[in-house]
Amino acid sequence: MDDHGAILMQRRSDSGNWSLPGGIMEIGETLEQCVIRETKEETGLDIDVTGLLGIYTDPEHIIEYADGEIRQEFNITFYGRVTGGRITVSNESTEVRFLSLDELAELPVHATVRLRLRHHAEQRTEPYLG
Repeated sequence: MDDHGAILMQRRSDSGNWSLPGGIMEIGETLEQCVIRETKEETGLDIDVTGLLGIYTDPEHIIEYADGEIRQEFNITFYGRVTGGRITVSNESTEVRFLSLDELAELPVHATVRLRLRHHAEQRTEPYLG
């Protein structure tokens, strides 16, 4: 989030939906290193991880990639604070911006991301596990 509480989002080039930055761990890195690397690759921004929103699994959310690979959603959503860099667009997105919850209510966002945004808005004291 930025200093005003807006959330760093990217508009995905594959679906047109707005989504949180994210990706897949590489061999040899920690989860924190993965979060920092993926955020930098997808947004151009350097971050520190500051907390955990939750761990999300949805057996109904199946993702089929263009190469034929099929996966079930598994997501760990973290909070972060920008420490440097500048916003840039990657090949996975068409736009990267900080957006308020009000702005996001009017934009195309996948239901699984909306759930995470709702949990953030609730200011939960414990991470979501589900």
